[in-house]
Amino acid sequence: MHRSHPSTTRRKHLIKEMMEDDYELPTEQQQIVRVVRSCGNNLHEVETATPESENFLVSMPNKYRKNMWVKRGDFLLVEPIEEGDKVKAEISKILTNDHVKEYTKAGIWPERFAKNPPQDAKAQNDDEDSDFEDDLTPNTNRPVQESDEEDEDTDTESSDEED
Repeated sequence: MHRSHPSTTRRKHLIKEMMEDDYELPTEQQQIVRVVRSCGNNLHEVETATPESENFLVSMPNKYRKNMWVKRGDFLLVEPIEEGDKVKAEISKILTNDHVKEYTKAGIWPERFAKNPPQDAKAQNDDEDSDFEDDLTPNTNRPVQESDEEDEDTDTESSDEED
């Protein structure tokens, strides 16, 4: 009889748990935070939604390790832990876009983490046709090639004189 690998089974149950989530609201102890950076060893630096924007470390519980990943900008639901000086909380849930929608509807999503675009900019984008290349962010991995307009003008003038 063939048995599935334990890590595969664990991953399957974690994904099933996330898909069947009932989107229950956070308790009074739980807090919504945003990941600032990954520090290694299943530790992540997060920022709170308070105006002071306190940064602290949170740990990832064993059930998520090597099965679920978080990246910079992801939102987490954390519960504070007593032990430890640097690590102040443990991840209880990795929030998806559906969680954000439900929490926003319930009115508990922090204003600091809200991503409502300004209405003027949204209306302006609808009115004008923009080129695809204009919408792209510049690639910071490539050196910037500056073109001088004067050089281009002199090149076109000299080619006109040769004709």
